[in-house]
Amino acid sequence: MNPIILIGIFAVSALIGFKLISNVPSLLHTPLMSGMNALSGITVMSAIVIAATAATGFKVLAYIAILLAMINVACGFGVTHRMLKMFKSAGSASRDGKKAGE
Repeated sequence: MNPIILIGIFAVSALIGFKLISNVPSLLHTPLMSGMNALSGITVMSAIVIAATAATGFKVLAYIAILLAMINVACGFGVTHRMLKMFKSAGSASRDGKKAGE
């Protein structure tokens, strides 16, 4: 396929994605982020399969894809965790038995 067409498809999908995400209410951002983390996990698994079957020259790209997808998963779960902590009440106990804010 022509690279110009691929770049055009990428640009249009990026604009549509931005428009769709910007219209999501803030109450739904945490569930959506958790869903995106699951999809990023699928991306990691796909990149691992591609790295296992890729020709020598393309293994580097597959390893870069694995690294970037893992960064996306780890940071996504970190942000989701921080967002969920915002919804805890001040008097609720955390996992280690301390009250929030101590």
